[in-house]
Amino acid sequence: MAFYRPAPYQKPLAIALLLAMLVLPNVLTAFGQEFYIGFATRILIFALAASSLNLVLGFAGMFSLGHAAFFGTGAYVAAICMANGINDALLVFPLAMGVAGLFALLVGAISLRTRGVYFIMITLAFGQMAYYLFVSARTWGGDDGLPLVGRLNLAGFSLNDDAAFFYAALASLAMSIVFLGRLADARFGRVIQAIRENETRMEALGYPVFRYRLICFALGGGLAGLAGALLANLTGLASPNLLQWMQSGTLLVMVIIGGVGYLYGGMVGALILLCLEEVLAGFTLHWHIGLGLLLLGIVMFAPKGVAALFGKQHG
Repeated sequence: MAFYRPAPYQKPLAIALLLAMLVLPNVLTAFGQEFYIGFATRILIFALAASSLNLVLGFAGMFSLGHAAFFGTGAYVAAICMANGINDALLVFPLAMGVAGLFALLVGAISLRTRGVYFIMITLAFGQMAYYLFVSARTWGGDDGLPLVGRLNLAGFSLNDDAAFFYAALASLAMSIVFLGRLADARFGRVIQAIRENETRMEALGYPVFRYRLICFALGGGLAGLAGALLANLTGLASPNLLQWMQSGTLLVMVIIGGVGYLYGGMVGALILLCLEEVLAGFTLHWHIGLGLLLLGIVMFAPKGVAALFGKQHG
């Protein structure tokens, strides 16, 4: 498995897309379609969450089925902070990333001692344990989740307005994608890719393989925590369902659709999956059939994902 970066011609396209996103709330408001501002924000948040999983899976080659645990942890950190009167996004978002990252560090310290299907199962086990922990925590709402009273403030400005929150989510995603691109070009990124390709050789060369993989796993968990904090603010609820293994499966499907190991793979996958759900759900409750057909088509005609049609190998 290789890690991929955008082709040179994609950079102007990405800039053009960013500019289009900047005017999207105004355009939707002008046409009386404010509902879709929230929908677009949801896509941005799940694009961030899927990209964090793509870092772990596509960049480092670690197949985790417990990634939703870090996603949900970030959501609960945001909700708990607001319940205790902490509503500054400049404090809450880094805190959500830090707690989720530390949780990922703990999970990774144990899980990364295994390989293959054993790694998959132990990450799944940790994810389910976290899920049942929050379900059992009556102080934090139990099955019902922990509601948020309003949204966070950012540098003194309220994010209660949908457009303002859209821009906060867009900025978070943009900075995360830039970070992932820089990480791929850094020495750390080169080493972690080499470990993925030939772990035994890197160990023989004296590289601390376990440490590199653990840091990468924790970084992915931290980014997932940021996405969870954003989603909790969008929906007004930190729900234990965010930690379920099915949520990890949804993120995994997004990565597969977009392209495992492609910088924009998580973004493309989130956009396609959520738009497909929105469109097909208006016609039938069985929209998963359409998703199944889409996955079948991708396996047959674009086995590396949609982003593979436009990307090139990193390096």
